[in-house]
Amino acid sequence: MTQNASERTAPAVAPAAETAPAPADHPIPAQRPTSTDHPTSTDHPAPADRPAPGKRSFPAGRAAQAGRLVGVDLARGLAVFGMYAAHVGPDPSVGGATGFVMELAHGRASALFAFLAGFSIILMTGRRAPRTGREGRQAVAKVLIRAAVLLAVGTWLTSTGTPVEVILAYYGLFFVMVLPFYRLRPATLAALAAGTALLLPQLLYAAQQSVYDGTWSDTVVRYDPLARVSGTDGFIELLFTGSYPAPAWIPFVLAGMAVARLDLASAAVRARLAVTGVGLAVLGYGGSWLALHLVPGVRDALTESIREEGYGSGSPLSLWWSDTAGYPTGDTTAWLWAASPHSETTLSVLGNTGVALAVLVACVAAVECLPRFRRLAAPVVAVGSMSLTAYVFHVVGIHVLGIDELPGPSLRVLLGFSVAVTLLAVVWSRFFRRGPLEHVLNGATKVARHVK
Repeated sequence: MTQNASERTAPAVAPAAETAPAPADHPIPAQRPTSTDHPTSTDHPAPADRPAPGKRSFPAGRAAQAGRLVGVDLARGLAVFGMYAAHVGPDPSVGGATGFVMELAHGRASALFAFLAGFSIILMTGRRAPRTGREGRQAVAKVLIRAAVLLAVGTWLTSTGTPVEVILAYYGLFFVMVLPFYRLRPATLAALAAGTALLLPQLLYAAQQSVYDGTWSDTVVRYDPLARVSGTDGFIELLFTGSYPAPAWIPFVLAGMAVARLDLASAAVRARLAVTGVGLAVLGYGGSWLALHLVPGVRDALTESIREEGYGSGSPLSLWWSDTAGYPTGDTTAWLWAASPHSETTLSVLGNTGVALAVLVACVAAVECLPRFRRLAAPVVAVGSMSLTAYVFHVVGIHVLGIDELPGPSLRVLLGFSVAVTLLAVVWSRFFRRGPLEHVLNGATKVARHVK
């Protein structure tokens, strides 16, 4: 049984997420949603008066809906560039302003994608009210098909041998695991997200110790078809030992599902969510900072753990927000007090959820309240609208260029990847409503229409 945590680079997101997550089928910013443009088209209010000739305008209800979708794509676009920075940007250990910005992208970009993956699930299954009956069964089938495609594509990308810890297969599993909860109310989903954030990271730590210290997992891997096909530890890796273990990442998805059910067009709702996001970030990162400085024995235990592992360049006291000091080794429970992006602890989940929530609210508010900003942000929105394509593009690009160590490339490499994907997205979106891979994914889900 091998521990697939030796290469803990910043998350590869496809998403959404950490993939970009299988993006919902958002219209491009200049298009008006129609009954076939978006999974939540049945939630749109009835059209108001027609716009005056020569003007592009939305009825009030549709304008708000379009603004929310553009805001979500803007957040996804920012997550894409954050993921690019984490994977093909300079190593945060270079320090200075560059190192600080690069470190901000590590882990938090994939957490944002996981959060938005929950948003996408609600968009597919009914935003204002969960779909029921035949429509509900078809929506569930679509989610399951997307999950299977993500699992397959993620497995294929992993087989290319790039140093990227590909997140797509994890996303496929996340979609399946949270699907039973899609009909829950926002408050219930939020409570479930909070409960899993408090409980599951501790259970994950115990499960990982059981995997590493025992032999039962080797038996599971031996009979796991995914392990045979992918050359990895299969579902054991996706659940426990990989870079995005399900117990620590499911809370992000559930939180995104809860927020997707709220009226983001309401300034009051956005204000409450912004306060909640900042509060969670302070609770997670601030709580970790206090623990590292004040809880007896924590600092010394982490120092010894990092010394024995022999990697990392930062102080253990930086583990409240940064990975530069190293990653959890599992040899001490002191790691449960860290909030570094890939520590997979309760404090890490709380802090990263707060950041994701604040970013989404800021994006939605900006595109709704600042028309000029919305026009300036159109290229980033275009990238976000085809985040799956952008994700696969960068992994394939890393493979073709033979980049074998991440992070580490120069700013020029990061700039080249970013410019290339932006040009692709802007040009493509002028002619097509969906990105190339998003179109393929949408075609695959059409099989669901035959569900009775």
